[in-house]
Amino acid sequence: MQNPDAKSDHNRLRIKHICKQQVNEEDAKNTSKPNSQNRLFPRKPRGSFTKYRSLVAYFFLILFFAIPFLAINGNPVLLFDVEDRQLFIAGKHFYPQDFFILTLAAIIFLMSIIIFTIAFGRVFCGWMCPQTIMMENVFRKIEYSIEGDRLQQIKLNQQNWDLEKISKKGLKWTVFFMVSLTLSIFTSLYFLDFRKVFTIINDAPFDHPTYFATIFLLAGVIYYVFSFLREKVCTLVCPYGILQGIVINRDTMNVFYDYKIGENRSPWNKSEDRKAAGKGNCIDCKQCVTVCPMGIDIRNGQQLECIHCTACIDACDEVMDKAGLPKGLIRYSSEKEIETQQHIPFIKTKKTSVTLLIALQFLLLFIVSNDNSVEARLVKPDGTSFFFRDDKIINSYHYTIINKSDAKKITLKVLDPSYGEVTSSGSKNIILNKDDITKGTINIRFPRKNITLSKQNIRIGIFDDRGILLSSVETYFEGPFKLLNLN
Repeated sequence: MQNPDAKSDHNRLRIKHICKQQVNEEDAKNTSKPNSQNRLFPRKPRGSFTKYRSLVAYFFLILFFAIPFLAINGNPVLLFDVEDRQLFIAGKHFYPQDFFILTLAAIIFLMSIIIFTIAFGRVFCGWMCPQTIMMENVFRKIEYSIEGDRLQQIKLNQQNWDLEKISKKGLKWTVFFMVSLTLSIFTSLYFLDFRKVFTIINDAPFDHPTYFATIFLLAGVIYYVFSFLREKVCTLVCPYGILQGIVINRDTMNVFYDYKIGENRSPWNKSEDRKAAGKGNCIDCKQCVTVCPMGIDIRNGQQLECIHCTACIDACDEVMDKAGLPKGLIRYSSEKEIETQQHIPFIKTKKTSVTLLIALQFLLLFIVSNDNSVEARLVKPDGTSFFFRDDKIINSYHYTIINKSDAKKITLKVLDPSYGEVTSSGSKNIILNKDDITKGTINIRFPRKNITLSKQNIRIGIFDDRGILLSSVETYFEGPFKLLNLN
């Protein structure tokens, strides 16, 4: 069994190696700021948060590639069909006339993001944002596998354009573009049905010049973003970082450096009592800076660039563990907890935000799912009134019906007043395929004795072939004008 003292000495030597070799030799010139070629070279992160974040990223990557092929009740799970001007969300079909519903849903979604940010900070940026997922779990890992870790990348970037540099850079850029092209094609599956896309790809490029031009243009944009723009997307393009600075407060959960414990910073010295010497737990190894994909120093407080990726937490915990110091110098916390050095129960500060979030999600679900499966409109033709036949009063109507349900046969019946009838010159049932629109003319008649008003409201029900009410529509029915008997 290894001697504990020997293990402790090994950890101390490891700390010295981290602090001196990785920081003093290279980070003196390349710390948190980009070098002369405007590039950041973050060290490959490792630790528990990195593992969890990778699992979350792989889950969303699987979703991204799988969703275009999934269907609910024969409808795509998510499709913004540009060609046919229709939208599918969770298998539910929306048309241009549903713009109001979609606008309301978008407003609720935006409110949810704001409330989520107030409670949990930029967790979305570090764990769920497509930019972060693709950059840190796809393109960055490709870069590590080809060019090596931080120090190897810096060395390669600074050396002359010899065979090694040309081959590694050329391979990386080629793989980057192939991945960008793949992402571009899969992105197009969210705007065109995958069957159409596969048909287009199998045809000659000149048969579909618009599609192929769009695909390569989008691939070029993706390639530029992840090869050159990189972290600047978060600070120069995305408005969410600016929004965060507006809505967060002292109770917001963020990635914080505990300055109460960490200051005063001082290099590691195994022979001294840091607490007695008035030194904090931060040994100024700068590993939190070296590993940061945004190139910031979390010890300088909350900054616009911080995306809460937790890489600095893992890096700091690793150093603290090897130095024999308590973990959590950098951790998820709130400004109030850091200032008071007291743990505040989660439910005490977040219960209002969590309650509002849950309520908004239920409201969003209700709005999206409560949309009628059939939409109908009944309009009386211009210049028409009513006519008599077989002691009945008859009104004619033009109808327009949009079938969003799975029903293929639709029947119209008078719901209120219940003694009315719907007739048409054709079949009693209206044959209407799913997602089709049909127009026609129907007659609605009532017994003459039951019509006592010259104009009264009526309600027409729309039923499927199983007799289930799908929707209803209101209109008015005209009858003869009757004078009141004042005697």
